[in-house]
Amino acid sequence: MLHRTIHLFRKELRLHDNPVLLAALESSEALYPVYILDTAFLTSSMHIGALRWNFLLQSLEDLHKNLGKLGSCLLVIQGQYELVLRDHIQKWNITQVTLDAEMEPFYKEMEANIQRLGAELGFKVLSLVSHSLYNTQRILDLNGGSPPLTYKRFLHILSLLGDPEVPVRNLTAEDFQRCRAPDPGLAECYRVPLPMDLKISLESLSPWRGGETEGLQRLEQHLTDQGWVTSFTKPRTIPNSLLPSTTGLSPYFSMGCLSVRTFFYRLSNIYAQAKHHSLPPVSLQGQLLWREFFYTVASATPNFTQMAGNPICLQICWYKDAERLHKWKTAQTGFPWIDAIMTQLRQEGWIHHLARHAVACFLTRGDLWISWEEGMKVFEELLLDADYSINAGNWMWLSASAFFHQYTRIFCPVRFGKRTDPQGDYIRKYLPILKNFPSKYIYEPWTASEEEQKQAGCIIGQDYPFPIVNHKEASDHNLQLMKQVREEQHRTVQLTRGERCCSTHIPCAVAHRRSSGTWALGLGFGCFSRMLFHVGYEHHEQLFWLLLKCCPKFENKSVTLFFLPSPLGASSCLLQKCFPKTRSSPPAPPADPSAPGWLHVSPRCRNLCSSARASCKPSLLTSLLVFVTMICPMR
Repeated sequence: MLHRTIHLFRKELRLHDNPVLLAALESSEALYPVYILDTAFLTSSMHIGALRWNFLLQSLEDLHKNLGKLGSCLLVIQGQYELVLRDHIQKWNITQVTLDAEMEPFYKEMEANIQRLGAELGFKVLSLVSHSLYNTQRILDLNGGSPPLTYKRFLHILSLLGDPEVPVRNLTAEDFQRCRAPDPGLAECYRVPLPMDLKISLESLSPWRGGETEGLQRLEQHLTDQGWVTSFTKPRTIPNSLLPSTTGLSPYFSMGCLSVRTFFYRLSNIYAQAKHHSLPPVSLQGQLLWREFFYTVASATPNFTQMAGNPICLQICWYKDAERLHKWKTAQTGFPWIDAIMTQLRQEGWIHHLARHAVACFLTRGDLWISWEEGMKVFEELLLDADYSINAGNWMWLSASAFFHQYTRIFCPVRFGKRTDPQGDYIRKYLPILKNFPSKYIYEPWTASEEEQKQAGCIIGQDYPFPIVNHKEASDHNLQLMKQVREEQHRTVQLTRGERCCSTHIPCAVAHRRSSGTWALGLGFGCFSRMLFHVGYEHHEQLFWLLLKCCPKFENKSVTLFFLPSPLGASSCLLQKCFPKTRSSPPAPPADPSAPGWLHVSPRCRNLCSSARASCKPSLLTSLLVFVTMICPMR
């Protein structure tokens, strides 16, 4: 039986790669595309500033236009979502409600309420995941029901899952022609509201225009430069460039205007054609996997967006200083680099990720010792790409409350910006009051003489504030506080601690200490991985013998090798090899591969190896991701 369906848009404000909308079209004789603008729900669940409201309304208007091109329309109904659904389900004789599955607690609660309403009124509810690469529940199940709390563990679970599901096909006018469209009068009755209808300032307009159309155009623009895509490494982008040095696509992913799976596979196609490309965690795909990591951890961590009751977060007695918090938020700290960033955030709704690092460190463990929750709320209000999981996860990271453990690294509010913009062009743009200062004073205008300040037309202490703190004194004091907290809460620290690097004698190799008696060695992706391909699979043992001879501390260890064709790879295989401590010459290839002490590969793994060699291009095989886990034998 075909349904009469309400398709409920929530965060997936697009037509491409929208599996639940496609399922709704294929199972319905009549389809009502609906967005319920429940302002009470939105404002109680999250902090939304004027820039994000405008971006949302622009995205809804774009969605309405794109639906119109296919013979349908978007109905934006204002009101409490449960009352709206109850009313229109009966009015339109609805038998099915479809919606995108989300992982935020408030969206999960909404879906549960809709399920209960369906049981009461007799309609079916269908929800599918499309906002993330993976269904986070599958990751949790593979990890024993709990979230992987380190990025390395997370990547291991993904290697077991294989590649994400591919995007579904694009929708066509024929898909909508099979379903009865809403009456044209409804579109006028339930039009997308204007900002003035919601009392939103028209002055609050960001350079980022909302909508699927704009998002796809930006995506195509970036993917055209394949050299930039393949060489992208996030730490090397510039935090104070006047134009974004990253993709600037995050607002479109956050609002669901762009499909993350579409981006992932477009990147995969480009990587497959390249001789060399950057790899996770710093590559573009690596950024998508970081997003997935925080989604997974947030989905199964109680009180993820707060400190109290959060089992993975350090419990820190932060200062409560409303005055300093307000000065940070309103760009009045007296540090031009910090204030320029906060000005850009307020004006445009976007700042570079390293700029986010700088202001977050300054507010929390670096200078002001104010809770990360306060900064998270400001970002949630002002950022166009504010996201429940990523925002909270990054703030815990940057405040060293969880995930990040090199807490002695503190961003200097003067030197950090100087490194990439010594002339201070970024500061001059966003803090024009300082634009006439010579470059040597632009980051520290309080060091200019009174005469030089007069010549610049800005007197420090009158036209622009003195620094809110002495950075050296404050950071040294806070460092001691953090050290004490981490010593007292050692068990919590260990929950999200990754591996700590030590040096080896092999280029492109990094050894990691995992636990007592256990070591892990991750091989780099440069010349060594290319050598693995050129000599062929049958000679891996000789190469790793050479590796071990150069790393004596790894001799007499059991070695486990993981080969994952990039990206991540569904056709991964496990190879295991034991290297005797007394061997003084490279091993010869064994006549019998199953002989004891040699390479052991199951028939399934042999098939996977053969499949990988047959189906992968050499350029893909050269970027094999190789994990080597060396476990000390039991004594």
